[in-house]
Amino acid sequence: MIATIQYRSKKLQIDLSKPIDISMPLQASKKNVNAWYIGPPRIEPVVEGDWIASVKEGASINFNNIYFNPHAHGTHTECVGHITERPYSVNKKLKQFFFLAEVITVAPEKLKDDFVISKKQLQFAIGNKKREAIVIRTIPNTKEKLYAQYSHTNPPYLLEDAAIYLREKGVQHLLVDLPSIDKEKDDGMLLAHRAFWNIEGSLRKHATITEFIFVPNSVVDDIYILNLQIASFENDATPSKPILYKIENT
Repeated sequence: MIATIQYRSKKLQIDLSKPIDISMPLQASKKNVNAWYIGPPRIEPVVEGDWIASVKEGASINFNNIYFNPHAHGTHTECVGHITERPYSVNKKLKQFFFLAEVITVAPEKLKDDFVISKKQLQFAIGNKKREAIVIRTIPNTKEKLYAQYSHTNPPYLLEDAAIYLREKGVQHLLVDLPSIDKEKDDGMLLAHRAFWNIEGSLRKHATITEFIFVPNSVVDDIYILNLQIASFENDATPSKPILYKIENT
């Protein structure tokens, strides 16, 4: 099914039958991707006395509770409320869901004991392009990212100047295949988050950061339409399902 999207003065066509899902599924397993020093997600049937809400256990329905943390257990989208004293809900701030996006691939650079994404790398990858969303795939890009246990591993992250560059380019939505755009242990400085949301200036309340995506190697670096789907949680972050669509008439 071909759909036409009006973007500024252009009509862009996408095939709705060919979605590219770049989210990670959440599963009740120690193999579920994980970060931030907590246990795996749990999906468990409700228990009331002798009654277990599982068809396997004799009930007429499956009726599960799910225990997870959006920041630690998979693909999630967060707003500025993640780092502000005043609460902001991503469900209230994200009100548009289709964006012009650029997928770029970056090999994080060695910086002392870290691997980082720099402003120079982003400038090279993005160039003069103007995009509402930037999707960053890091290499090496293996399926191990789907079940990696990131706690105490010092994963790659964005330098502050890289986040400032994206903000100044007008990027509203940043998507990365990392557990965070900031260094795992940075004494709470959160330099990239603070820079992207412009904490010291005019707060970018409608800008979002999506972490823990996975972009398959079959997806080429190019321009796409991004459908940023979120669950309706009144929270700073929510599980999300970003979908890319190839533009058919470029």
